[in-house]
Amino acid sequence: MTTCAESGCENEVAVELHVPWAENRRVCTAHARVWARKDGVVPEPLAGHEDEWP
Repeated sequence: MTTCAESGCENEVAVELHVPWAENRRVCTAHARVWARKDGVVPEPLAGHEDEWP
């Protein structure tokens, strides 16, 4: 299990974010929902976590 890239979050990684102005990030679904609202960010669910992402 890998933990979310967000500081202080210990949730399991479920989504890879493709961020055009920075490196890609692997985060939990909660943080992915927040990041996905930013222009240009593309969320991609990781294998085995497709059911957790709408």
